[in-house]
Amino acid sequence: MVCLLVNSLAYEAQAQGRTVSGKVVSAQGEGLAGVTVLVKGTSNGASTDASGNFSLSLASGQENGTLVVSYIGFTSQEVPIAGQSSINITLQPDEQTLNEVVVIGYQTVRKSDLTGAVSVVSPEAASRVSANSVAESIQGLTPGVTVRTEGVPGSNARIEIRGTASFLNTDPLYVIDGMIADANTTINNNDIASIQVLKDASAAAIYGARAANGVVIITTKQGKEGPAKVSFSAKYGVQQIPKRWDVMNASEFAAMQRMQYQNSNKAPLPSVAEGTFNPAINTDWQDESLQNGSLQDYNVSLSGGTATSNYLISASYFKNEGFVKATSFDRGSLRVNTSSQKGRVTFGENMVLTNSIARSPGEGNPIYDMAIMLPVIPVQDPSYVTPSNPDGYGIGSTSAVTYAYNPVAVRNYRNYRTEFAKLVGNAYVDVKLVEWLSYKFNVGLEVSFDHLQRIRKTGVYQFNATSYPSEINEDRSRYLSTLFEHTLNFNRTFGDHSINGVVGISQQQAEREFTSGGRTNLLYANGQYYPTVGAATGTASAGGGLGDDYKIFGYLGRVNYTFKDRYLLTFTGRVDEDSRFGANYRRGFFPSVAASWRISEENFFNAPWVSDLKLNASYGKLGIVVPNLGSWPYTAYINSSPRAIFGTDQTPYIGAYAARLANPDLHWEERVQQNLGIDASFLNNRVSLEFNVYNSLSKDAILDLDVPGYLGNLQGNPFINTASIRNKGFEIAATYRSSTTSDFRWDVSANATTIKNKVEEVGQGVSFIQTGNARSAVGRPVGEWYVIRTAGIFQNQDEINNHVSAEGTVIQPNARPGDIRFIDKNGDGQINNEDRDFAGSPWPSLQAGGQFNASYKQFSLNVQLVGVFDYTIYNDVRRALDIYQNTNFRSDLSPWSPTNTNTSDPRIGLETDDQGIISNNRAESDRWLEEASYVRFRNVELGYELPASLLTRARISNARLFVSGQNLFTITNYSGLDPDVTGGIRERGLDNGHWPSPRVISVGIQAGF
Repeated sequence: MVCLLVNSLAYEAQAQGRTVSGKVVSAQGEGLAGVTVLVKGTSNGASTDASGNFSLSLASGQENGTLVVSYIGFTSQEVPIAGQSSINITLQPDEQTLNEVVVIGYQTVRKSDLTGAVSVVSPEAASRVSANSVAESIQGLTPGVTVRTEGVPGSNARIEIRGTASFLNTDPLYVIDGMIADANTTINNNDIASIQVLKDASAAAIYGARAANGVVIITTKQGKEGPAKVSFSAKYGVQQIPKRWDVMNASEFAAMQRMQYQNSNKAPLPSVAEGTFNPAINTDWQDESLQNGSLQDYNVSLSGGTATSNYLISASYFKNEGFVKATSFDRGSLRVNTSSQKGRVTFGENMVLTNSIARSPGEGNPIYDMAIMLPVIPVQDPSYVTPSNPDGYGIGSTSAVTYAYNPVAVRNYRNYRTEFAKLVGNAYVDVKLVEWLSYKFNVGLEVSFDHLQRIRKTGVYQFNATSYPSEINEDRSRYLSTLFEHTLNFNRTFGDHSINGVVGISQQQAEREFTSGGRTNLLYANGQYYPTVGAATGTASAGGGLGDDYKIFGYLGRVNYTFKDRYLLTFTGRVDEDSRFGANYRRGFFPSVAASWRISEENFFNAPWVSDLKLNASYGKLGIVVPNLGSWPYTAYINSSPRAIFGTDQTPYIGAYAARLANPDLHWEERVQQNLGIDASFLNNRVSLEFNVYNSLSKDAILDLDVPGYLGNLQGNPFINTASIRNKGFEIAATYRSSTTSDFRWDVSANATTIKNKVEEVGQGVSFIQTGNARSAVGRPVGEWYVIRTAGIFQNQDEINNHVSAEGTVIQPNARPGDIRFIDKNGDGQINNEDRDFAGSPWPSLQAGGQFNASYKQFSLNVQLVGVFDYTIYNDVRRALDIYQNTNFRSDLSPWSPTNTNTSDPRIGLETDDQGIISNNRAESDRWLEEASYVRFRNVELGYELPASLLTRARISNARLFVSGQNLFTITNYSGLDPDVTGGIRERGLDNGHWPSPRVISVGIQAGF
């Protein structure tokens, strides 16, 4: 043993060679902490301490090697060792890095040279959140971008950039490595290297007819020059619903329902009546529906390259078991990115192959049902067994009436399985024709093979529901999108003048084919179903067709001009042709112009503490192609099914008729935008500030024209360009970075956005659009709540009698003490829909985000906050609970009675023969509206970087352990499960059983080899 130890030490000493040490400083002589000093071509390296000093042990043969010295914000240097034992190094600022090179569509420019409104999102910050999609991961990280999330595994977040420009669609355009494709849940967030959000017309006009909702440009990771590097990350998390409905148990429910029936002079139902109530049945439907879910995220990549080529190969697996039972999402992906250069020619590709599977119950909403389902109903019981309910699931009865679904029965009887196999990527060739001019040919591809399987087993899951035979249906489709682009990029400098830009053509074609088939009466044998179409024996069904088939052709161009790095001017334009519109309206022109003035470069400007100060202004027009329209909205639908009998032989003849009217003049929605902004940095770029004021007007917004069916319109209303929406507000983002001269370093950033949304025009001879309890009216926000206002509770009969119109008519003659007092807005002496009034906006007056990062030696901390303020939600689940009819009750319910008058809950009773109770339960009432401002701790992460001394012998270059808490808690007065509801466009703030964003506690590791 001693001999072995001596030999080992001798070997180490021989391999150790000598030590080289030194100091790394900035151009101002300030020591730089955290600089990486690496022996070129090896994994042998060190980092500088708080004063910039480093010491590196050299292996044998490395005495004449080269040190590679790199640090964020500075130009990397290669310094020959040449046998020296002490080397001092001065790093120069990397202006390109400091100013952030950003992708703006067919070009890259310095962020400091931007004339339009572009937000750069840190992928590192975005990846700290366990997210299903890119949109979900950037919530709160950048101004002007509204992200609303939900807890359904595999769901896409709702994203809006500077409000809504359309009544039909708010989704931005996604560009992934040059391919225009949807960045949905099939894309692995860990592959992303940069995210840019183009928000105004100047930045987005290069994408023309599809850019009015904003553009999100995603660039994925690439290999770098050097030896092969292996990176690995793993994360495991436990997720749970952050809040539950506070509803009554069986005993509390029975007592309250007895009171309800007694107040209405009715005999209580047997399920709650004294003597027949069974306290042994006490079902907690939330326990039956919910579970502790899990998140798993594993990533591994191999990357490297030479001076002329690089490669990156990555693989990932993401799995989410939802907090609702029988819900899950799985995704596996494989990415290959390569790039090579041969002389003046650069070629490469970026390709990802993904396969994702989502599973969920096929009907109902367990978040809704678990709140209102009665606790006196068992999950299963022999007394419920019938031919239509062979498993005896508790679905209610005449003794316990409810129309909620039994969520346990639903997940056992109805199952959905969705699978997407997708390939997305591009390949390109870039030829440098001369030093200032290059040509690029880009080919993009997105192909997806989708499979949806829907299974229904024999059995019912709702009281009085119709019984259907078992059934299986399968939908299979193939989506193919191809992109071909030719562009010329130029960049010339003439003394103080600089001009660069791009011109090109773009052609994209997309088509979707689908086939469906199904059959009833699944084979059931040996206690199990055989879920295949071939095994079923009942009625068969089949279908298929071409769901999408359209082409887009565009001419694009942009010119950027700079004089003395002081005056900047940008002209952008695109002409698009789209086959989805009629022949006379297929072409549109979408121009923009922007200018900037860098005041800090003026001779008269003398403020050393100001690093950069620039004013920006832009104006332009963008388009929206609404995907809801389909591929042929300009032409009528023909129904070829009719048959007619003619002649003496009664021969059937095939007929046809126009089933839907069409609008041949349908064309793009347009959004005219104006933007004024300030970009500034101070104190040697330690403080940065961005401020923008925007005003956009959407014109020719598309709505469906309400046409009676007897005019030949049986398949839905035709679309017309008729409406207009305005969005205006301001955005601000600020960052402060601490000094890097100590072990403790930190930075803090915050952003805030205001959106004032207003309908300018509806058209069609009307001034509003009614959608449920929301109204989009001219001069007011989209989807503002339009309901009957209330004014407390009647305490006695005198108050009812004194609630009269100007003519002395009693407004609510059927009311009783304890009923809701409604406001007779129009003064006609009665309460009806004519008394509706605007009662709250679903658009927040302010939304904000914040981040704090800190590090001390090997420890790091990240905190992310999201805040949304001053907006109103319609809580439909509370409405279902508080109408008191065939539902469970809130635990804190305190209904009015002559001895309980200090309450906001009206009297309890049955609606039967009681107009007062019926009026109390009006859905079109402000009773169900709630102010829903909130501040959420979006993410907290604590990390520890393992010391290099522990990793060197294992040939591990770096390793980091971390623990994180996501959606730890939310500060809000909203009574629902989550104030961050998705809703729709016209009912934006509707909570009809929204799945809340889960709380997630995770642990993980990141390592490099």
